[in-house]
Amino acid sequence: MSDDVDVSLSRGLPETVRPDPPQEVVDAIADAAGLAPAERATAVARVAAGHPRALLPWAELADLAAAAGDDVAAYAYARVGYHRGLDALRAAGWRGNGYVRWRHVANRGFLRSLDALRRQAAAIGEGDEAERCELFCYQLDPDWGRVARS
Repeated sequence: MSDDVDVSLSRGLPETVRPDPPQEVVDAIADAAGLAPAERATAVARVAAGHPRALLPWAELADLAAAAGDDVAAYAYARVGYHRGLDALRAAGWRGNGYVRWRHVANRGFLRSLDALRRQAAAIGEGDEAERCELFCYQLDPDWGRVARS
């Protein structure tokens, strides 16, 4: 029997970390934070239009629409961020299972969109969708209930 046998041990489920968002998107979202709500929404919408594959603007737009009381628009923005996020995760190697944790800043645009979709589904009376989204949050990050999200 040979002593130099290569043995791979699994460490459990794989973990996916998305690439960092473009710095100009991060900066533009940060710059918009100091604006009045209506101006902020317009500024963030410009970021989303200029960078439609970036996930932070969609999550931010969902939060802004929810804060303005527009549950349907918030739901729509969250759904766009969620679906764009699934595409981005697949491009980063995710194959439909494994972790996508909040602790990685690059994953937060997707996770914020998913959480916003959960909230807005509940707000418009789509309870089964809200439950699916909540379960998905915990499947992606078992620490979901303990992480600080913003």
